[in-house]
Amino acid sequence: MSPDRDGIDLETSLGYLLKEAASALRAAMDDALRPLGMTITHYSCLELLAQRPGLSNSDLARGAFVTRQSMNVLLQSLEAAGSVDRPPEARVGRALPAQLTEEGRRDLARATAAVRAVERRMLDDLTVAEEDAARRALRAMVASLRGDAA
Repeated sequence: MSPDRDGIDLETSLGYLLKEAASALRAAMDDALRPLGMTITHYSCLELLAQRPGLSNSDLARGAFVTRQSMNVLLQSLEAAGSVDRPPEARVGRALPAQLTEEGRRDLARATAAVRAVERRMLDDLTVAEEDAARRALRAMVASLRGDAA
């Protein structure tokens, strides 16, 4: 960086490096999921429903980092494709909690294999200790930014 100006040195900025890593990861995951007819948001939705059945549209949107409107459109397409079921009417309030179908579980299994392969490739050159240190550092960064740090 030029000493004449204030700014961020992109070569040493952790924020910039994190964004670059996230961009590279997203591109690799897009490439891995595309042949399965999926997007990252599609995969994220299926994974969230597998781990937390019955999440509302709002909870799914937050978990997949998209708007409620985008998640609603995705859920409608997943329901039409037979990957998720939602009740015809809300039991309480307006929420229509979604559940994975058997087809959705099969889709998720294929996507999970593709995503795991990308993660393995990303971590190939790291030792187990380096992976653990990276997880701890990233969790601490997230907690600090969210104001959760102790």
